[in-house]
Amino acid sequence: MARMKQTAIIGAGVMGETLLSGLVRAGRRVDTLLVGEKRAERATELEERYGVTVLGNVEAAQRAETVALVVKPQDMADVLAELAPVLRPGQLLVSLAAGITTAWIEERVPEGVAVVRVMPNTPALVDEGMAALSPGSHCDEAHLAEAESLMDSCGKVLRVPEKQMDAVTAISGSGPAYVFFVVESMIEAGVHLGLPRTTATELAVQTLVGSAVMLRETGTHPVVLREQVTSPAGTTAAALRELEVHKVRAAFLAAMEAARDRSRALAEGA
Repeated sequence: MARMKQTAIIGAGVMGETLLSGLVRAGRRVDTLLVGEKRAERATELEERYGVTVLGNVEAAQRAETVALVVKPQDMADVLAELAPVLRPGQLLVSLAAGITTAWIEERVPEGVAVVRVMPNTPALVDEGMAALSPGSHCDEAHLAEAESLMDSCGKVLRVPEKQMDAVTAISGSGPAYVFFVVESMIEAGVHLGLPRTTATELAVQTLVGSAVMLRETGTHPVVLREQVTSPAGTTAAALRELEVHKVRAAFLAAMEAARDRSRALAEGA
């Protein structure tokens, strides 16, 4: 009987465990999953929680056909230096590190290793993630399909050209923070208007959830949905006028341009 292909997750922080738990819930057999983790206490915790095999980084990468690198960008050079001697042509390396290009990784691993760059986001924690992926120079369709199957275990996945990855980072990678910022502002406004904080929080959060589901389930353009709420000379129209006066639309554009520029700078090592 042929051995089942192994997938190694290097880095068992929040996003690493999110990927692991998503794969388990999606039906991946735990005997096909390996985790690279050096901290003994954390290794024991993961073994008990998921029933997976936890090894050192090198042994995990050596035994796997697919290696997911879920490490901080500043740690990537050290991790690749550690793993490069055991990586081999045809092996798939999936990087979830922000700002690290496929070319940068390919320079540090053996020729022929297939590299896929992924930009995930934190709603993956509740299986509502939005991940974008870009292939390196040695990827074939099977490599891309495998990378997609990793990420769609905890949300949606899109393929994008790598030149668009900084824009993706600005929209979906950093995007949850913008949404949380808006909800935080709505809650504070509710308190200012005389509502108890718990009431303002419940109103704002459920309004956000409901609005997001409407966008996704109806497929209706947000402009149309906004107009449906906006009666002539009504309360919503008065509120939206203030948002336009304060140039909120322009502020969002400027914010995302700043995020894109910072993503570029990180990719260049700044």
